[in-house]
Amino acid sequence: MKSPASLLCAIALAAGTLLASAHAHAVGRLLDVDVIDRDTGAPLPVYRHGSDWWIAGRPGARYAIQVRNASGERVMGVMSVDGVNVITGDTAAWDQSGYVLSAWQNAQITGWRKSDAEVAAFHFTTLPHSYAARTGRPANVGVIGVAVFRERLQPPPPPIGPMAAPMERRSAPAAGDAEAASPAACAEESQDKAVEADRSTSASAARPRQAAPHLGTGHGARESAWVSHTRFERRSPRPQEVISIRYDSHENLVAMGVIAPDRRLLPQPQAFPDSASSGYTPDPPAWR
Repeated sequence: MKSPASLLCAIALAAGTLLASAHAHAVGRLLDVDVIDRDTGAPLPVYRHGSDWWIAGRPGARYAIQVRNASGERVMGVMSVDGVNVITGDTAAWDQSGYVLSAWQNAQITGWRKSDAEVAAFHFTTLPHSYAARTGRPANVGVIGVAVFRERLQPPPPPIGPMAAPMERRSAPAAGDAEAASPAACAEESQDKAVEADRSTSASAARPRQAAPHLGTGHGARESAWVSHTRFERRSPRPQEVISIRYDSHENLVAMGVIAPDRRLLPQPQAFPDSASSGYTPDPPAWR
């Protein structure tokens, strides 16, 4: 069931400190998004291919979605993995529950939310064993998404007393026109729509032939992860930013051309591997 736009599950995790190196991997503008290998604590390298961002997953490895609010105001991130909302388990849509972050706050989302106190850990697995495939929704396996919403601005209090100058009283723009009233907001909305169109076009293109089965995200062991509830009124029905990070195995990303193969690590075949040289019988060592 979809939740009302203003009432949602909010992050109540302790704010942490991002690794300095994480900024080199983060994707996004309003939110910095990394995918963290929980076994090493390091962010996974991000590769740009066309209009898409990619990471290479390791089958069996647990991971976390690390998010950092890069703005000075509260924002909400509606998060999906494999086309499934990570809080509710519904097929993902923008108007669903999300996580709220205070200004500059960062947190790690480590699994599918099971209650206010627990999640089922994210881990890379083969596509048929992914949570989405096991619940009959395999079509969008292989992508992590965050739809970012700004909070609706509160109107300023009305002037008090008769001394307020009439020229200072300005009529507030109609609801829904706040973004259009700002040239910067118009540019931002146009940019978001262009990025969204590019991603949609890329997603509809057929993938090249793969070297191994696709990866998905499994429904792992339960672990503690507390949250609380808050109210958040979105500034607009559409997100101000949509972040998508696609993933697959390292082998598949090499086969697709996302990652260049490291030929230095590949053994070079030899026609006569047991022939050290093509010369004649060497002399014995000199007498001493």
